Amino acid sequence: MAVDWLGFGYAAAVVLGGFMGYKRKGRSLASLIAGLFFGTISAYGAFKVSTDPHDIWTSLAASGALALVMGLRYKNSGKLMPAGIMTGLSLLMVVRLLIF
Repeated sequence: MAVDWLGFGYAAAVVLGGFMGYKRKGRSLASLIAGLFFGTISAYGAFKVSTDPHDIWTSLAASGALALVMGLRYKNSGKLMPAGIMTGLSLLMVVRLLIF
């Protein structure tokens, strides 16, 4: 059984991003909640991929939804941090899940 380290790392990055948004945006509770929500789902998805490498659907849904939401935010704001970074990470995660 191989551990999905990339999946768990992605989940940690999502949680950390939500916490940073909370601290940097003057206690933005929405950033914190979204980071915890998507990070938890991503960690659960990484756990499922670790137990069954073909069970990618939870991770794919979480990273796909985050890529879409953050991609729209990046398109509207043009800011690389955090929207552009999270869009890129999420798209890389989607590609990784679909290829492997």
